[in-house]
Amino acid sequence: MSLPHPTSARDYEVAVERRIAAPPETVFSYFTDPERYRLWQGVDAELDPRPGGIFRVVMNGQSRQVVSGAFVELDPPRRLRFTWGWEPADPLDEGQSSLPPGSSTVEVILVPDGEGTILRLRHTGLRTEAACRLHSWGWDFTVGRLAVVATGGDAGANPFVDF
Repeated sequence: MSLPHPTSARDYEVAVERRIAAPPETVFSYFTDPERYRLWQGVDAELDPRPGGIFRVVMNGQSRQVVSGAFVELDPPRRLRFTWGWEPADPLDEGQSSLPPGSSTVEVILVPDGEGTILRLRHTGLRTEAACRLHSWGWDFTVGRLAVVATGGDAGANPFVDF
């Protein structure tokens, strides 16, 4: 995980790197298959993994917070990019809601490493330091869950179901 840092006067980014003990093909599928996606992030997912296809995840059970965007690029099993933002966007909220749907970009690069994968995730276009801190924590936490489920493990109950 990296600390929030500005990439320009207006934008911040976060980066997470993690080794996952599963091949890139397996890890890639956890970003494109809705059933697999919700095992590590969110409580529901609508994914159409093609350029321009929908990326929409219900992140919490009770509050039904939704992140949405579109797939931009898919190069299985090496790389994918999708846009990211929150529904509804609240420009006065300096955390998640200051990002309207599709206003930031997530890039995932998967590098073979023996029988495993080095996952490098970069989330750019975050507009405030608060949004950067929130997303840095969120990606670090959920990529940890991904590392468990991609190897066939049980990441436990989704802690966000009751939020």
